[in-house]
Amino acid sequence: MRAPAVVLAGTLAGVASPLVTTEALSTTVLDNGLTVVTERMPAVRSVAMGFWVGTGSVDEERTESGASHFLEHLLFKGTPSRSARQIAEAVDAVGGDINAFTAKEYTAFYVRSLADDADLGLEILSDIIWSPSFRPEEVEAERQVILEEILMHCDEPADLVHDVFAAALFPDHPLGREVLGDEPNVLAMGPQHIAAFHAGHYRPANLVFAAAGNIEHGRVVAGIQAGLDQAAGGRSGGAHPQRTAPRSAPEAERGVERPTEQAHLIVGVRGPSRSAPERHALTILDHVLGGGMSSRLFQSIREERGLAYSVYSYRLGFEHSGGYAVYAGTSPGQVREVLDLIMAELDRVAGGGITEVELSAARSHLRGSLALGLEDSGARMSRIAHSQLIHGEIPTVDEIDSRLAAVTVDSVGELAASLLSAPRTTVVVGPGSGAL
Repeated sequence: MRAPAVVLAGTLAGVASPLVTTEALSTTVLDNGLTVVTERMPAVRSVAMGFWVGTGSVDEERTESGASHFLEHLLFKGTPSRSARQIAEAVDAVGGDINAFTAKEYTAFYVRSLADDADLGLEILSDIIWSPSFRPEEVEAERQVILEEILMHCDEPADLVHDVFAAALFPDHPLGREVLGDEPNVLAMGPQHIAAFHAGHYRPANLVFAAAGNIEHGRVVAGIQAGLDQAAGGRSGGAHPQRTAPRSAPEAERGVERPTEQAHLIVGVRGPSRSAPERHALTILDHVLGGGMSSRLFQSIREERGLAYSVYSYRLGFEHSGGYAVYAGTSPGQVREVLDLIMAELDRVAGGGITEVELSAARSHLRGSLALGLEDSGARMSRIAHSQLIHGEIPTVDEIDSRLAAVTVDSVGELAASLLSAPRTTVVVGPGSGAL
């Protein structure tokens, strides 16, 4: 059960708002707008911490597509006080792990280490976030790495199909562009352009710093403040990017012919935004349709007919829009049959909803997977960072459980009827694209 919130009278240097704590969770907003949130786990020996930036590929102009991902790579290439090699060696020397990733609406940089080495991780993260060097020779070297990554991605049809689906679902909108960018833009971006993108977006009010593990909140806040004070030129201000909703209607179908052994297909629709009230009902619907081994699609397509090894569904949630999709990989000669089975199941759920048994099983599964997913400091850091950055709140496990418990068969049925009756987008990558 969640403990009552406690507001402490004392404040730390550079802190604008009071320190707000629960039994394990603490949040502080610095004067410059940066939010620091921690979750104390005294029983573990590790700590995971990271900067989550509220800018991703959706916030790029068409001519700078790929800038967020390029920048993610370059922040590890060195600062005025550390080379790329020194950063890697310092983290390796204490058995830690440092990494990053770029998504549509945010970018994350994180390190995991023993709690005794938390100060080192915090210092390195602050250094690379606030004071990257953008040395011309490093930019050129990393440019080639990214071009290779783009080629590698294109050679993975099971990954590529999701990008093709996004492009068809959100045509003429940044949500439809690939996070990696494209070759012409990557080739055109120089150090000055990337530095300007960093200066405009990597500002405190657009960032959340999160830490979970055996660590004290005050120690983290002090370390963050010290890193800001030492940053070249100082950092202040900033705001979350302004975004617009997609205006163009989704495409009905798109095929990409590839000489692969399998065809990879997706059927999907536009869906609720990440904060829509019906998102919890969609979580239940997603699990019933394609979220696990007992799901309708897994049982129908794989277990009963043996038409696919991999078949699943997933949901997309963005600030102003979203989506829901079903994926399957199958042999080219079976594409039409698999598509028909998916369409028929979507029609069946749209017309009849789900059962009480399915609802209960989905709730139990989601409760278990949530609890199991929070067994380590890295998972907890990701949860609190993502929740704070995207939703502006960090619900407890009990609160999430209560929201799922409020979902009824009728609410899932109403969502399914409206969502799955909408115009569908079908994408095939592989030899079976001619089946569309």
